Amino acid sequence: MIALGRIHRLVLSALFSTLIFVLALRAQSSITLTVDATEAPRKILHIAESMTIHAGQTTLYYPKWIPGEHGPTGPVLDLVSLKIMAGGNALSWRRDLVDMYAIHCDVPVETYSLDLAFDFVLPAATEGFSSGASSSASLLVLSWNQVVLYPEDQNPDSITVTPSLRLPDAWKFGTALENDHQSEGTIHFKPISLTMLIDSPVLAGAHFKRIDITAGTTVPVFLDIASDGDAALAMSPEQIAKHQNLVREANALFGAHHYKHYDFLYTLSDQVAHFGLEHHQSSDDRVEERTLLNEDLWKVHSGLLPHEYVHSWNGKYRRPADLATGDYSTPMKGDLLWVYEGLTQYLGNLLAARSGLRTPDEYRDHLAIVAAALDNRPGREWRPLQDAADEAQLLYYGRDDWGSLRRSVDFYDEGDLVWLEVDASIRQITRGKRSLDDFCKRFHGGQSSGPMVKIYTFEDIVATLNDVAKYDWATFLTDRLQSLNAHAPLGGIEKGGWKLVYRDMPNSMQKAWESTHKRIDMSFSLGILFDEEGTMRDVVPGTPAAKAGLAPGMKLVAIDGRKYSKDYLRDAVRTGKNSTNPMQFLVVNGDYYSTFLINYHDGERYPFLERNSSRPDVLSTIISPVAARIRGRHER
Repeated sequence: MIALGRIHRLVLSALFSTLIFVLALRAQSSITLTVDATEAPRKILHIAESMTIHAGQTTLYYPKWIPGEHGPTGPVLDLVSLKIMAGGNALSWRRDLVDMYAIHCDVPVETYSLDLAFDFVLPAATEGFSSGASSSASLLVLSWNQVVLYPEDQNPDSITVTPSLRLPDAWKFGTALENDHQSEGTIHFKPISLTMLIDSPVLAGAHFKRIDITAGTTVPVFLDIASDGDAALAMSPEQIAKHQNLVREANALFGAHHYKHYDFLYTLSDQVAHFGLEHHQSSDDRVEERTLLNEDLWKVHSGLLPHEYVHSWNGKYRRPADLATGDYSTPMKGDLLWVYEGLTQYLGNLLAARSGLRTPDEYRDHLAIVAAALDNRPGREWRPLQDAADEAQLLYYGRDDWGSLRRSVDFYDEGDLVWLEVDASIRQITRGKRSLDDFCKRFHGGQSSGPMVKIYTFEDIVATLNDVAKYDWATFLTDRLQSLNAHAPLGGIEKGGWKLVYRDMPNSMQKAWESTHKRIDMSFSLGILFDEEGTMRDVVPGTPAAKAGLAPGMKLVAIDGRKYSKDYLRDAVRTGKNSTNPMQFLVVNGDYYSTFLINYHDGERYPFLERNSSRPDVLSTIISPVAARIRGRHER
């Protein structure tokens, strides 16, 4: 009996060990991923993938909810020519009839790995975010979420991927991934979790430059720049110095960092989608080819890199609980995007000024445009800020037409105003002893570390604000989130010692924006946003244009009997100030021509900030550099 009991125990122990092994195998999947990008100029990538798997019915998943894009944006339509093999035999598969990102197949018994082959066709259209154009004849931005399938029942953190990449001959590259070795034209990266792989895009190209902007801080920071020609890579010493200042000022603001190294992947091309996307140890930043050479483009995009850099702290390290889903299939909820994006917008603009990427005048001119746009947005009277954040996954793809009535993802810009008011209020409450910088150090700083995620809630925000300055922050923030006030929250500007005014000439940032976007912005006068051809991109309800019957999509053909041009349009608005006669707009609406009379006589109106001498100039204090002052105190 004793011997039999021992046998039973041995059998049970063996079964238990086998079960643990199987569970461990399932919990720790591995993927070998090879991307052949040698045909990227033809806009096609070839992918070979092998993964450990368990037998039986299996579901493979294509990443759907992409971190930072806040919506189900994974470009599954561009995955083509899929083949799934097991032991050299092709397996049949079928797409889920509800979730188009899930693919089902039956894995034979005693099969422990699958081999996949498929292509990814790179789009040519420049609209959108990372699912828009990402390549040209001489460069590529590789987003790994576009070229991988993974077992749906596996946590991406527990899946180890060994990635490799083959590029066209003589192309160079930049990435936050660590290079293991290169052989026969293939770059082999060190194994990494699927989560961190997807968080580490690659920028590669024939025209490539890497610039060290570490600036004496404790970890390496680089600008990796690719363009369609060498001339566009010519970053001046002054521009380099300002980016070095950005690194210093960001570290001074937060007091710690949460990356082992950092790479700005800076794409200068007219052939790709233009946007920024944050990652823990890098950012995917895409702008027009001549941005470093053209003054207007430089002004317009001067806030992009600071914004995405801030996201390493606010968005990647500290992340709203409803956006930290842990996989790519669980829907994200955007209720705290006014913090994730809104606070980042404020801090990014702040760092642009503190680093010198924007002058104080440019900072104020940009802030004036933001304030005026929100202060003249009828959509505020039905949709509160909170709902704009809640519906973000749809609003990111909202059209220009009726945008002022619909509202857009303006939790970025309204967040800028709200957090400026928080900053000014903290300074007022504490009589200048504390500021939002103190909040950033407590909330986003702590001890320096590598990439990690620390989630937060609304209550965590309120508690940290109260640690910095005692106040009813819950009510303060809730009032602004739920407000249906027709006017924007301008308290930060006013407490900062400035006021919003309108003048008859565009400010510096308005001129740059109109030049680079090919727009004519008469939102604050007639109530129309035109493109250069005279098409009305938007008409603001309640303005003279709307009262006259004009609407988005109509095209202005003639003004007071004279053929349209942007100069004649401005002349008519300017001279109408000295006339009692309405302007006559000949407009084409589809196949029909009509004349509209616009009774407007106040001339051109463009936003500016003007000093209010009855208050201290707190705003100038807020945007003044701090890194040198902190370094000086430490040296003393």
